[in-house]
Amino acid sequence: MACKLPTQLATPGKLHHHRQFTITSTTNPLSWRRTLSPEPILSLSTSFPSGKCIVKQLVTCSASGTAEATGTVNFGPGTPVRPTSILVVGATGTLGRQIVRRALDEGYDVRCLVRPRPAPADFLRDWGATADLSKPETIPATMVGVHTVIDCATGRPEEPIKTVDWEGKVALIQCAKAMGIQKYVFYSIHNCDKHPEVPLMEIKYCTEKFLQDSGLTHVIIRLCGFMQGLIGQYAVPILEEKSVWGTDAPTRIAYMDTQDIARLTLIALRNEKINGKLLTFAGPRAWTTQEVITLCERLAGQDANVTTVPVSVLRFTRQLTRFFEWTNDVADRLAFSEVLSSDIVFSAPMNETYNLLGVDQKDIITLEKYLQDYFANILKKLKDLKAQSKQSDFYI
Repeated sequence: MACKLPTQLATPGKLHHHRQFTITSTTNPLSWRRTLSPEPILSLSTSFPSGKCIVKQLVTCSASGTAEATGTVNFGPGTPVRPTSILVVGATGTLGRQIVRRALDEGYDVRCLVRPRPAPADFLRDWGATADLSKPETIPATMVGVHTVIDCATGRPEEPIKTVDWEGKVALIQCAKAMGIQKYVFYSIHNCDKHPEVPLMEIKYCTEKFLQDSGLTHVIIRLCGFMQGLIGQYAVPILEEKSVWGTDAPTRIAYMDTQDIARLTLIALRNEKINGKLLTFAGPRAWTTQEVITLCERLAGQDANVTTVPVSVLRFTRQLTRFFEWTNDVADRLAFSEVLSSDIVFSAPMNETYNLLGVDQKDIITLEKYLQDYFANILKKLKDLKAQSKQSDFYI
């Protein structure tokens, strides 16, 4: 099914040509076409063989500088936007909150765009940022006075991947183009171009191409994995003597601290030489699941109750959930089993990136150091609590 996305502003007089990109895969292929007419008006259209495209019209601008909404409005030169004004999309996520905090510490004016959820985002306001809970049709209002957009949002487990990560991002990029955003930073996934069979990775790759073709000044950053995610997945269950779920997959991932990612991102933001580049951020070493569990066991001083799930079981479960429409989202999430069984290393050489950013590799925290600090702090707190508990005991 094809759907027409809103017409947006293009650079006058220079883009009189036609480009076509097509990304195909064995399941749910995505494709788009960009046509630049002599007028010139930028037309972006997407088509999905299955599913619906629900991107509401945001704003329609002609190249002469008029907007067609309730009437015709002539725009003047306007007030210059400060380079320190940024909009962080997905500011409550694992990475987003670190981006916000680092930007505020470095003196940026931060505005946040988050989607409503049961847990409030009050901590963002406590840090001094503005949290805007908005829907796609309200995106233009959040970009007024914004110089740079940092897009670190992705769909939550309970949300359809295509709705947030494709339709929402298409609307966001188009609106950024129409609103004259000066720079757009997009976070993607390492090796997303090599796994079109995984819906999220395919969509990330398509979004990269869509952003590159939009004409926006941009920086694309591919990530491998977050160290913070290992705490809830392995460290806490081991301390609580609960089951730790793992796989027998040989896949290795170079996890990186989100605080380091945020620091490197803001360095890249200030470096004009990086505009238009595709960077990959990877940790100092790639780890398998079993190696991470073994490290946590050593630092915690106790053995883990490991429940190993064969990759074949995950693949069978994915095939089973494909039979029902209401479980398609679950099947999309389980598509990573194809990656786990491919013996791929999610890592990349970082020497060139460090030199480009002017960063010393020694300043990047290792997974051993990160987990060592965590277990040292948590074990100390547990010891203090135990001591307080003994002091409060009364014997009669």
